[in-house]
Amino acid sequence: MPDKPHYHGHRQRLRQRFLKGGPDALPDYELLELILFGANPRGDVKPVAKALLAEFGDLARVLSAEPEALARVAGVGETAIAALKAVQAAAIRLTRAEATERPLIGSWDKLLAYCHASMAYGKTEQFRLLFLDRKNKLIADEVQQQGTVDHTPLYPREVVKRALELGASAIILVHNHPSGDPTPSAADIEMTREVSKAAAAVGVTVHDHVVIAQSGHVSFRSEGLL
Repeated sequence: MPDKPHYHGHRQRLRQRFLKGGPDALPDYELLELILFGANPRGDVKPVAKALLAEFGDLARVLSAEPEALARVAGVGETAIAALKAVQAAAIRLTRAEATERPLIGSWDKLLAYCHASMAYGKTEQFRLLFLDRKNKLIADEVQQQGTVDHTPLYPREVVKRALELGASAIILVHNHPSGDPTPSAADIEMTREVSKAAAAVGVTVHDHVVIAQSGHVSFRSEGLL
């Protein structure tokens, strides 16, 4: 009788450990295995999980990696990529729901968690605008511009125009720094002042501008830049 594969029963044991102990019961590579089980119903996915972590560094970077980059890892096909990106999408939707269930100003930590999940690992700069009503409830969450690795144009006139179209009373600006350093540039500071001035002219308040990066975030309001 042929020997059973060394991973025989491993999947069931891993599922049981996860269900009993929760996500903290598993290291990153085993959590990745759990995600990849559906993409490879019978094979051993541990080598693939470890290869992904070796390539990208940690679980967050694996889930945030572009599909083209994931496909370059041996053993990662379309089904595996879809599974990984579905988990990322679910995480972003969960953090967004938690951040917007009450006025954003009172859910600041959850808002930062959402912005970090959705933007921190981007390879190019992205500007997100959060439009709020008079009670600081979210009206719209929109990506206004996509840029290059170190620059994203944002036009005050377009920001104000969109705020008026939505009937917004306030705006929170959010953009990412792919470099990993959230320190605002001189251009970031000048652009923020221009947007704030243009918005104030029509009665719209810029509550904050937050720069998101892998290493953390910087709030213009907290730093006295707004």
